Amino acid sequence: EKPPPVHPTEIRTSISPSSAVELNTTSALANYATEAGIYTIKPCPVMCYHIYVERERVRKNHTQHTRLRFEPRTPIIGSECNILDQAATKADRISYVLFYARTSSGSKMAIITDLWVLDSVVIIIGAFVFVYVYFTAYVFTFWRRKRLPQFRPSFPFGNIKDVILQNTSMSQKFAEIYSQFKHQKVCGIYLMHRPALLVCDPDMIRDVLVKDFTHFHDRGIVVDEELDPLTAHLFSLSGQRWKQLRTKLTPTFTSGKMKMMFPVLTKCGEQLRALVAEHVAIGDPVEVKDIVARYTTDVIASCAFGVHCHCLVNPDAEFRAWGRKIFHDSLLGGVKRLLFFALPSLAFRLKLRVFPKDVSDYFRLMVRDTVEYREENLVERNDFMQLLIDLKNHDNVKGDETNKTSKASEKGEIPHLTVDEMAAQAFVFFIGGFETSSTTISYTLYELAMNLILQAKLQAEIDFMLDKHGGEITYEAVQGMEYLDKVVNETLRKYPPIPLLNRECSKDYKIPGTEVVLQKGIPIVVPTLGLHHDPEYYPDPEKYDPERFTKEAVKGRPSHAYLPFGEGPRMCIGMRFGLTQTKVALVMLLSKYNFWKSPKTDIPLKMNPKTFVYANLGGIVLQVTHRDKSK
Repeated sequence: EKPPPVHPTEIRTSISPSSAVELNTTSALANYATEAGIYTIKPCPVMCYHIYVERERVRKNHTQHTRLRFEPRTPIIGSECNILDQAATKADRISYVLFYARTSSGSKMAIITDLWVLDSVVIIIGAFVFVYVYFTAYVFTFWRRKRLPQFRPSFPFGNIKDVILQNTSMSQKFAEIYSQFKHQKVCGIYLMHRPALLVCDPDMIRDVLVKDFTHFHDRGIVVDEELDPLTAHLFSLSGQRWKQLRTKLTPTFTSGKMKMMFPVLTKCGEQLRALVAEHVAIGDPVEVKDIVARYTTDVIASCAFGVHCHCLVNPDAEFRAWGRKIFHDSLLGGVKRLLFFALPSLAFRLKLRVFPKDVSDYFRLMVRDTVEYREENLVERNDFMQLLIDLKNHDNVKGDETNKTSKASEKGEIPHLTVDEMAAQAFVFFIGGFETSSTTISYTLYELAMNLILQAKLQAEIDFMLDKHGGEITYEAVQGMEYLDKVVNETLRKYPPIPLLNRECSKDYKIPGTEVVLQKGIPIVVPTLGLHHDPEYYPDPEKYDPERFTKEAVKGRPSHAYLPFGEGPRMCIGMRFGLTQTKVALVMLLSKYNFWKSPKTDIPLKMNPKTFVYANLGGIVLQVTHRDKSK
């Protein structure tokens, strides 16, 4: 039978005599079910009302609390306003708390407070506090628990806050940390939440790079060949694949191969000298950084890709335009580089590309077309691309009988190169040779313009050696210039193109002289920039002094305090080529011209905090004049 109607301001209930309920009818709290039956009320606005039933307290003061008796499994039906959102019964007596009643505004029950917005704020603050405590008490005490010194991290960036905000470069930050811990063997650092080890002691650096190489043979770079085929190059690969490829590519950079490619370098050098002559004739200052970059682009395009892009003649050549996209500075590019260095696994999971897809497609197509053209037309050239073609079709480079890998090939250990693998090697050859060589040439000319006595001394050696070789710039003449070698080495010390080296612990390693064991996967950082500017090894490090590289001076300091190309089995395989193209450009220019500082020259140079390579902001503008050799 339907219950009688209930007035909105009244609540009629049928209760047992043992139960007492005192209600304020104006509050319109509704719907009590008892043994007698079930009643409902019409919807009306209600305020949040809390009822808590406690046996002991009800005995003391039943007028302030509600004591309800329910039969087990007795259903409770809410009003049309859904005032009571849940009820539970257990045995014959329950305690029930009404946290929130639905109001006329239509809001639903919250969890902690009366408002969802306030609940959200409380939850967010609680989560933040939890994460902060977890980081500061556990994550950022990793090295302290191992009883190793550590550079104080900041939440949540670790030790790379300024790098993330692009206030400083990664290499400059590590150099700063090195300067504070250089008397320690190692120093613990944090790349965000990831612990890493900064190696400060030259002897320990030797252990990591050479002596105990089997524990640190990888760089920790994640390679996704399907997504980004150009990343499968010698610099990034790890494990057995790296070892196989290194075995194949090593003979491509011998002194014999450098002699073979030397005519390509001198031809590009002559075009560089001709371009400078045009600026000298006008009398305008020369932006040497730009024209030298065009020279290195021509050299590498010809040697690595087998194409003549003529960047020295046409600064807007297609090849150079694509090359600029690789080194273009942007916020997104900086974030991606940081992720690939500090959190490579995350970058891999996010499917981030190291190089833009259009850039990758362009260079891959160029290599494929070059290979097909040469093979179909039986064309051979003395360049790096030809060496790669030999490795694609044979077990070894033609004419290099000392590096046959027939036994390994028969066992299937060293497969032939694919076209995409060839493209990856040519591409990294371009990246490694373009920026590093162009900046080294530019900084050398800059420092010589600031130190005219050093410039004159180098020019005297160049003149002497060229006269000795009949006025021709030959491979033997360039290699015989000892002072030029010192000058280039000093430039590489003051402006290391690769200002830090990275490795990854590939298996557990006990740090010599300690009980600390490094677990597999720990990143290792060698602060090359910090070492090169340490006054303990190089007094007055900001001074440009080629005499630091006399035989006596070199013997007087640790061998691993100078690492412009790395060291050990993973040192730069193209070092010989990079030094040769750098020296050819310097000889070409200094044999004919003098370089002076101009009103537009930045003194001192300001370094770019957004690049991985140690490069300055803007260009390098110098005044250039013809040499008067009669004086």
